[in-house]
Amino acid sequence: MQYGICPLSLVSVRITADANSEMTSQLLYGEYFKVLEHRKYFSKIRKTFDSFEGWVQNEQFVMVDADTYHSLKTSSKSYSTDLVSFIETEKETLQPILMGSLVGSLKVLKHTFEGNFIADLKSKASCITTASYYLEAPFLSGGLTPFGIDSAGFTQMVYRINGHRLLRTPELQATQGEPLSFIEESEPGDLAFFDNIDGEIDHVGIIMEDNYIIHVNGKVRIDRIDHTGIFNIKKGNYTHKLRVIKKII
Repeated sequence: MQYGICPLSLVSVRITADANSEMTSQLLYGEYFKVLEHRKYFSKIRKTFDSFEGWVQNEQFVMVDADTYHSLKTSSKSYSTDLVSFIETEKETLQPILMGSLVGSLKVLKHTFEGNFIADLKSKASCITTASYYLEAPFLSGGLTPFGIDSAGFTQMVYRINGHRLLRTPELQATQGEPLSFIEESEPGDLAFFDNIDGEIDHVGIIMEDNYIIHVNGKVRIDRIDHTGIFNIKKGNYTHKLRVIKKII
């Protein structure tokens, strides 16, 4: 088995070994992974954090040996909390990194960092504070950053920064945690899942106080939620049909 780490600010993970294929996820700075298949220009990887698989360009990551990979898995998970911060490379150049980058990998990459980060497990309530940092971030299919993010990427990153693991898609995240029978049982930080006309779970958001929800619909926004679903006050209609509420933390 081969292993790799992302030394760049942001790298696209694609559905096929083609730079023009659909982006299904991203690697942020410091993320490490298994290399499942290595080709001339692209490699198929499995992200260690959520086991998500896809293709990345070989020029955009560096290989690490098995000992380094396993040491990363057991090391402290420290995530940057500034919208944009900088690391300093061995060549004393500054490189921007984005909120949620894994700065716990600095030693392996021989970089230095003096920005803000979270290195310990936070409460469910703290997820709401983190979620608010993403407000107005535009929707981007496969995105994981304040400059472009999808619904499951949003919930995953908010939870990840606070020390909790979520899988990559709404459907997979819905398999985690315990279901709640009524919305009145939910607490700020719980997740609400929504389905489409075919009954497939395709959307997720984070419950807030007083029957509000923060989620991605065109952008990261706050709307009302009730037993029917998400209600957009400005449009005067429901935009998403509620399927289930889950307590993950």
